[in-house]
Amino acid sequence: MKKLDNTQYFKIQSDQEIRVSEVLQLVYQAMTEKGYDPVNQIVGYIMSGDPTYITSHKGARSLIMKVERDELVEELLRVYVEKTVKE
Repeated sequence: MKKLDNTQYFKIQSDQEIRVSEVLQLVYQAMTEKGYDPVNQIVGYIMSGDPTYITSHKGARSLIMKVERDELVEELLRVYVEKTVKE
């Protein structure tokens, strides 16, 4: 019989962690496939928080909602600085 005086831990396995850069890449591809301007649509989502700026094609909408908007901005700025400022 188990001891009842110890606390048991239960941890739910969350979805496999996806890097922000991968989310942006997948969302960008889905938006392009549907004929949208991905830059304008992603900016609209980041500025407003309204997920309807992102297509549901290939699960892009639900995928981008798993990432905080400030993380998206941080990743975009990081890549911009690496590609533009550091060169």
